[in-house]
This record gives sequence, C-alpha cells and structure tokens, in this order.
Amino acid sequence: MTRVFIPADAGARAVGAEEVARAVAAEAAARGLALDIVRTGSRGLYWLEPLVEVETPAGRLGYGPLAPDEIPGLFAAGFLEGRPHARSVGFVEEIPFLACQRRITFARCGMTDPLSLADYRAHGGLKGLSRARSLGPAATVEEVARSGLRGRGGAGFPTGIKWRTAAAAPGERKFIVCNADEGDSGTYSDRMIMEGDPFALIEGMAIAALAVGARQGYVYIRSEYPQAIAILQRALAIARAEKLLSTGSFDIEIRVGAGAYVCGEETSLLESLEGKRGEVRAKPPLPAHKGLFGCPTVINNLITLASIPPILADGGEAYAALGFGRSRGTIPIQLTGNVRHGGLVEVPFGVTLGALVEEIGGGTASGRPVRAVQVGGPLGAYFPPALFDTPFEYESFAERAGLIGHGGIVVFDDRVDMARQARFAMEFCAHESCGKCTPCRIGSERGMAVIDRILAGVEPAKNLALLRELCETMRYGSLCALGGFTPYPVESALDHFGEDFSRAPQKSVAA
Repeated sequence: MTRVFIPADAGARAVGAEEVARAVAAEAAARGLALDIVRTGSRGLYWLEPLVEVETPAGRLGYGPLAPDEIPGLFAAGFLEGRPHARSVGFVEEIPFLACQRRITFARCGMTDPLSLADYRAHGGLKGLSRARSLGPAATVEEVARSGLRGRGGAGFPTGIKWRTAAAAPGERKFIVCNADEGDSGTYSDRMIMEGDPFALIEGMAIAALAVGARQGYVYIRSEYPQAIAILQRALAIARAEKLLSTGSFDIEIRVGAGAYVCGEETSLLESLEGKRGEVRAKPPLPAHKGLFGCPTVINNLITLASIPPILADGGEAYAALGFGRSRGTIPIQLTGNVRHGGLVEVPFGVTLGALVEEIGGGTASGRPVRAVQVGGPLGAYFPPALFDTPFEYESFAERAGLIGHGGIVVFDDRVDMARQARFAMEFCAHESCGKCTPCRIGSERGMAVIDRILAGVEPAKNLALLRELCETMRYGSLCALGGFTPYPVESALDHFGEDFSRAPQKSVAA
C-alpha cells in the first residue's frame, strides 16, 4: 500500500493541512485506491505547507504548498507514482533548505507518526534511555557534561553542571521540570517537538530522572498550545502503558500555564507550579539546591531535554565534535517575520547570521532589502546587515551586545521604524512584568514615556541620555531577565538605527 505523509502540525493546519488531508482521502476513495495516510509533524519548511509527501522506492517526493481543490489534479498527474506536477518540489531531503541542515534533535520531526512507538523505535528512539540505564546515574551525568550541551532556553548554562549539582544535592525528593512555556516572538521549536516527536521529550526527561534520582517530572506548557498538550497527554499514556518511564518509579505530569511571559523564567515557573502567583524568586538558593517545593530540581528547556536521547545514544563526544567555540552541538533556529523561506533550521553552532537570513532564509518575502533582524525574542537585540558576519553562538552574540535566546530570528525590511520597535520593547516589559522589582515595573513605564517625548521632539538630546541611563538601571537593577534584557532591543536600536530617533516630531503612540 502506498504511504502518503501529511503534517498534522498546528502550523501546517493553520494553512489548510486538515482540508488537504481530507481531500486526499476523499479522492483516493473516489478512485478506489487504498492509501496509508500518515499524519506527521512538520519538517519545518513552513513556506511549503501544506506539504504532501509520497513514499517511493527512491525516497519521499514532495508536493506543496497545496490547496484542497488541487488534489484531483494531483492524482490525475500520477503523484502516487512520483510523477511531475506544478507543485512538485522533488525529493524532500534534497530541498536546499533541508539539505544544508544537520538534524539531531529534530531528526524524526515530519518523518514519523508522532504517536507510534514502533515508528519512534525504528528511527532510533529509546537507545539513549537504554544506554543510560546501562551506564548508571553518575556516568550518565558525565556523558551529558562531555557533550558540552548548554541550555537551549537562552541562558546557555551547561546542562551537565546543572545535573551534577542536583544529583549531589541532599534530599529524598527531587524533580525534573521541563520549561515548555515558549513565549518568545518567532519561536515554535518546543511546539514542533511536542506535536511531531513527543517521545523524544519523554525519553529525555526519563534519562534526566535516572541521572539525578528524581521520581516526578512536570512539563509546564503555555495554554496557547492546546494541540501540543493533547498530543503529549496521549504520548504519556502510551509511555506509561509500555512502562517506558525509567523503572516505573518516575512519572510526568503536564501543567498548563496561564500565558504569563515571566513564567518562562525558571523561578517564576516554580512559583506557578506550586500554585502561587508567578513572581521571580531571589537567587541563591539555586533551584538545583532548593527548587520545587523546596527540593532539588532540574529545570531544563524542552529542546535541551529533547537533545539528551541522541547524546546518550551516540555518545557525548560525538555531539561535542559539532559546533563553534564553547557552543557545542546543534541549535534549532526559527526563521520568521518578513522572510522568504520561513521555517525551522537545525545546524551546528557557528553558521553566520547572514547565511541564515540571506542564504537559507532567502532574504525578505517582500523582496526589499533587509534592514534589521531581531534575535532572541522580544527582548533580543536588533542586528543590522553590517553585523551579519556574527557566528550564531552564545559568546559571539554576547560580544556584540546580543543574545540568541531560544533561537528565534525575526526579519524586517527597510520599511521598519526602529524607534517604534524600541518603544514596543518597553511596552512589552510593562505588560509582562510581574511587578516584584521597581526597575522593571516602573522603568518600563518610564521608558515608554521617554521614547514618546523623543518621538514628539521634546528635548531629544536630554531624553536620549535619560533613556540610556534608564536602560542601565533596568539592566543592573532588575531581579530577572525580563527587566534586565529589555535594554537589548532599545540600546541596539539606538546604536545601529539612531536616525529613526531624530526624524521630524511624530505623534505620541499613547495619544
């Protein structure tokens, strides 16, 4: 029976994948053809969604983007035999966007049925957990340390050190917490794993539990991901039934957040998990010493945990052989905004920002020149094309007053007003602040007012100096990264696009 693959990923569904899947099933039935329609996650080639793939002896051929009314013509053209059609994209693995990648964490996304444990095993799943069990806790921690894996949520803290600290901390109860509160603009890699390869996360958490001696895990997911929540719940039920969660003494519970951006910060997340208001905790103590319910806790981003199974399966040294400087392995990068080829790219650290935007992303969708890209979410710095030679890795970005965050890149063409973007950063901080510290709570409100005065032409030199002083106060005085990182977009806009702050007076945004 011919196998046809159609994504059920939320991104693909948003542009009509469900309607295309129904049209394929209906046309096959009308022609008396028996098809095995496999609903997968997305490969991350979002400009080609809905993408339909057909399995042939030579490989999987793709057709997209497709609309439901094109399906009869697709069958008539003989796509089940891999014949040409106006929507043919050739062998999917050979599409340049995909061919240039090195997929490790996302190796199965778009390839398999996300809820088929047989598919998961057939594509290398559970080898990491099996090896971790044979190595034992201490050796598993050291394997992760050897890999050089750093937190993929943005902080870039070495995962092995975090695990080693929690493993050594005294306490009868320990927890594994997965931060899936993916709130950065232009990011969706967490969602893609949950919808396209949920067993990778479950296996990663089981390995972490074995390594540090935890018996309970939590996945903290943003409420805006209902499909991801439903798929992960089903995957957990399958994992429990198959006794995959370590020796049966470890279990995972899903907790749904209420949409507060600050709960992406690890201590605010812990407060929320405990049923409290999501506010930042002062550190120390670190969560690895005293975290959830006062117990030693490992908090890792979802992508960090999903990267653990292949590291254990293939060895930490193989993973560490990839990358650049102190940034080892691969990084999932999400290309969004005004970009021709938007989607997920997994490559080793070190590729330049320019290569990502201009070569892999294809430049702007509008065809106009790129003026700026924001890397690292709503609190990331804006980089002009003059900085496109920056290698995509933690230290290189830090040297240029930037951060890579969760790997989101938002592209803007030459029509963007960077002064307005700077004001948006202050507005975002004001809206999302938990209110616990003054620099964030009051500083962001003051920041909006100061930028409004600059745009209105009121004492611009004085107010520009005041804005920089305010940024310095927020950076060094805020309790967490929400207030501490807000200066990144504001100062980068001032540094690289200063002309946007000195145009003819404009109406206040608040007016």
